[in-house]
Amino acid sequence: MVKKYFSVLMIAAILSSCNDSKKAGLKPVEVDQSTIGLQIERLASDEFLGRKPFTEGETITVNYLKDEFEKLGLVPGNGESYFQEVPMVEITGIPSENMVISGENGNINLKVLTDFVATTNKPDTSVSLQNSELVFAGYGIVAPEYGWNDYEGIEWKGKTAVVLINDPGFKSGDSTLFKGNEMTYYGRWTYKYEEAARQGADGLIIIHDTEPAAYGWNVIESGWSGARLTIESDMPLLNVESWISGESAEKMFDVSSMKGQDYKALARNKDFKPIPLELNVSVGITNTIKRDVSKNVVAMIPGTERKDEYIIYSAHWDHFGVGKAIEGDSIYNGAVDNASGTASLLAIAEAFKKSEPTERSIVFIAVTGEEQGLLGSAYYAEHPIFSPEKTVANINMDAIDSPGRMKDLTITGYGHSEMDEYAKEAAEKQGRYVIPDPEAEKGYFFRSDHFNFAKIGIPALYAAGSYEGFDHSIEEIKAYNDNYRMHKYHQPSDEYDPATTKLSGIQADLQLLFEVGLKLSNEDYFPKWYEGSEFKAARK
Repeated sequence: MVKKYFSVLMIAAILSSCNDSKKAGLKPVEVDQSTIGLQIERLASDEFLGRKPFTEGETITVNYLKDEFEKLGLVPGNGESYFQEVPMVEITGIPSENMVISGENGNINLKVLTDFVATTNKPDTSVSLQNSELVFAGYGIVAPEYGWNDYEGIEWKGKTAVVLINDPGFKSGDSTLFKGNEMTYYGRWTYKYEEAARQGADGLIIIHDTEPAAYGWNVIESGWSGARLTIESDMPLLNVESWISGESAEKMFDVSSMKGQDYKALARNKDFKPIPLELNVSVGITNTIKRDVSKNVVAMIPGTERKDEYIIYSAHWDHFGVGKAIEGDSIYNGAVDNASGTASLLAIAEAFKKSEPTERSIVFIAVTGEEQGLLGSAYYAEHPIFSPEKTVANINMDAIDSPGRMKDLTITGYGHSEMDEYAKEAAEKQGRYVIPDPEAEKGYFFRSDHFNFAKIGIPALYAAGSYEGFDHSIEEIKAYNDNYRMHKYHQPSDEYDPATTKLSGIQADLQLLFEVGLKLSNEDYFPKWYEGSEFKAARK
């Protein structure tokens, strides 16, 4: 009797072990390459009118995504709805034709779009700078942890700050200055406008420089003109947010109190203090205000055992809509940015539906307003549908592209969390290696929606192959990426061409990201932030 009972226990243990082993060693399904291509082609077609929020293109896009998630068998992610409403203000600003900079040593008339852009987030019918005193404020940074304050010693009311893009560590050769060549959030244009407003300034002018900005003036021209979106809040706002070209900045300094001085070198000095330029600036903006509601699209696959724990896949669905015509084309289709990421959501959702049920819930969020300042994910972070404490991780997909299968997996934000380890394991299975972003100075970690998940403590993974291919050299991949940034990024030319687009590299990246989520969805561990990450405190 004892022997029979012992045998039954042994059989039960073996069966249980086999089931566990089967689940642990279960070969994941393949993310369908044809789905990726078909969805990119559809979302980047002229039918979607460039997918701009508050336009017919938004209506077409969000309803299409809802229908596709529904066809796949995903359930609504926001109660009984597939949508999370995101209230926004659309400000269509028309700047004055000229920005006038005047002083005792001469006047400069800068031409709109050619020499400067000017926008505002103030929902007023008109805003302006009228003979506002210009003050050079270095990098426009207040960072107590670095002992840095570019605004100290000046009463900023009625003044306009002039600042450099990026932060002092960029190309300094000093790894201890901020984060060396890796851009901190202090280097982002969004931070600079926010800080100038907190200081009480009337306006801010950022000096454009292609290398530290990581994009050319053409991106400024297209991205900072026409209608802009914002979310209303109680935060202080500038009257005018502006950029001027590097050439215009040189002309300005030549008639200023700083003529002949190396303003870039001065700004990198820790003892820098703001310098009045003995110049005034005048520019105005006439606004048309529209308040409306945009939408995040949210769908999910409920878990079987820990359905109140979530892995969130995200991608932004929006682009720039119909805008300034370039070479006869006015539809900004955004095939790479970000029909590719939105298509990736659908392809990975399809893979999960073909897989065995997962223990944790899988959420898919296509967010709005990324191109206007990560607005949809920022709104989600302030109004989360799923508890951040119960959200295991975020896996974000933005501009997934390659000329073929890649040897590397480049992790943007490498060294922040244990999500690196999950990515390494999945990469090794594909015979690939993991590297930190080799262009960390460009601040990509702060330029997509994973950043807003990280800010509320959710470990985030933003990774793709972008450095070395199996069939393309490092130099060839760099040329491929540079060509996109120079000629297609935020331009009507970012279109889908099935004859030249290599889906194999995209599929490999999505397979990897799918398998990371699959592993997370069938364990009870919560990945942690590493010591030293600025996001660790938010998780606590």
